Amino acid sequence: MIKTDALIIGAGPTGLFTAHQLKLIGLDCEIVDNLDKIGGQCIELYPDKPIYDIPAIPECTGEELTNNLITQLKPFNIKFHLNERVDEVKNKDGMWEVKTNKDTKFNTPNIIIAGGVGSFEPRKFPVKECEKFENKSVFYSIKDKTIFKNKTVSIFGGGDSALDWAIELSKDCKVNLIHRRDEFRAAQSTVDKAKELAKQGKINLLTKYQLKNITGSNNLESIEIEREDKSVKNLKTDFVLGFFGLIMQLGPIANWGLNLDKKTIPVDTEKFETNQKGIYAVGDICTYPGKLKLILSGFHEGALAARACFKLARPNEKYRFEFTTSSKTIKNRLGVKGD
Repeated sequence: MIKTDALIIGAGPTGLFTAHQLKLIGLDCEIVDNLDKIGGQCIELYPDKPIYDIPAIPECTGEELTNNLITQLKPFNIKFHLNERVDEVKNKDGMWEVKTNKDTKFNTPNIIIAGGVGSFEPRKFPVKECEKFENKSVFYSIKDKTIFKNKTVSIFGGGDSALDWAIELSKDCKVNLIHRRDEFRAAQSTVDKAKELAKQGKINLLTKYQLKNITGSNNLESIEIEREDKSVKNLKTDFVLGFFGLIMQLGPIANWGLNLDKKTIPVDTEKFETNQKGIYAVGDICTYPGKLKLILSGFHEGALAARACFKLARPNEKYRFEFTTSSKTIKNRLGVKGD
């Protein structure tokens, strides 16, 4: 049983900054995330796409933002439990007992849900043979684009992710971009760029096709795509990428006795506490009048939730607000030398 002052569910930007705020005020915390890496949606959905609305940062990618937040946490050596999903939450004697799908157990007075849109999985190809090659030759997200260099990559989808990656990978790969319609859902400027690359022969653009079959023994060898008129085309390919969006689900959170508003959790705006004492929700998963789904809003919510945790974690102490610019205590926690 791991005892901690607060358990954060979600390792996206809001969860990371909330951890930073908890550690600044002297509370311990650990972070659980069902993804296999830190960063949440920023890393899973748009690691290379620019973000323009982070205060004092004119432009950064999702990956850059995540790396900066991780750097900000380095003085604290926070324990992450990745590839784990919180399945059970029970209240016992005013403390929350938490268990993950890997049987990791926590005992804490505070739980902060920073789970973005809840647990999410990519929509997958309906072709059963794809399962054999999943995470080897068939992918629904990209972690390391260098594995595709000088290979043939077949990309399915008509949204921003599909076209962005088709454009990016066309620099070093042979790219087939396959979509079931003539029209694309991506930004018009992205569509125009992809079509221009198709004219230049750098992208093989195939519309009104869908994946019918996939072949190969140990390694993927080719795919079979079928058009609306039932005509079939065979393509040799090394990798298949599918970008069909995500299936958003609250998952086990729906069973924790929390008030829910569709797929979000209502909170107050003083502590960002739910209807359950000691359980808070911050970031995209929470809702309240005037809520904006912005990363900067999540940072504000996390800062207030962190300070609310102090009362339950340290019932015999009084919280005293301090500025990082002048507090020797905070500077000691950060390992800052000097005044």
